[in-house]
Amino acid sequence: MLRTLLRRRKKALSAQDVTVADRPQVRKAVTAAALGNTMEWFDFGVYAYLAGTLGRVFFPSSSPGAQVVSTFATFAAAFVVRPLGGLVFGPLGDRVGRQKVLAATMITMAASTFAVGFLPTYSAVGFLAPILLLVCRIVQGFSTGGEYAGATTYIAEYAPDKRRGFLGSWLDFGTFIGYSLGSGLVTSSRWRSAATASRTGAGVSPSSWRVRSVSSACTCA
Repeated sequence: MLRTLLRRRKKALSAQDVTVADRPQVRKAVTAAALGNTMEWFDFGVYAYLAGTLGRVFFPSSSPGAQVVSTFATFAAAFVVRPLGGLVFGPLGDRVGRQKVLAATMITMAASTFAVGFLPTYSAVGFLAPILLLVCRIVQGFSTGGEYAGATTYIAEYAPDKRRGFLGSWLDFGTFIGYSLGSGLVTSSRWRSAATASRTGAGVSPSSWRVRSVSSACTCA
């Protein structure tokens, strides 16, 4: 009797419940998800490698170590809110589509990173400066949580059963590439700034971190 009732409650599968994808579609889905993840973590990498500079600008202290710790505390705040991003953007992707949600998370990430490049410093507005920086970091973490959750599901929906794990691993590969590109951008720009300063004798511009942050946002967009 119970089994009969359970069978009656089950709905028959419809065409919308089954994803049929050929190889080009799978390749396109994996590439889009991996690139999106790369751009998200590229912005994270730029922030991490600018920790020393951002500490001096937003967290003035007599101790350089305290400046770096404060900067990485705001860096960690983004990881705290990541699960919330997944909880919000995950169900939203079920309703409106994964591609739209992935695009929205990338735009949100780019906008918050772009905003960091125009934040006022501590010397200009006091404690409001680190608060604004923290808000930008929370928005970045929120969008990253939604992007990663959506990208994982997006690949799982398109990947064949026997290749789902392999194709899903490209997301973590994108994370590695994003961090590496962020490191490369900051390091190369520092070398150029130092070379220009030694050639002209003008010194390194104190606002050069703004250029790197805006460049990161433009790359993500």
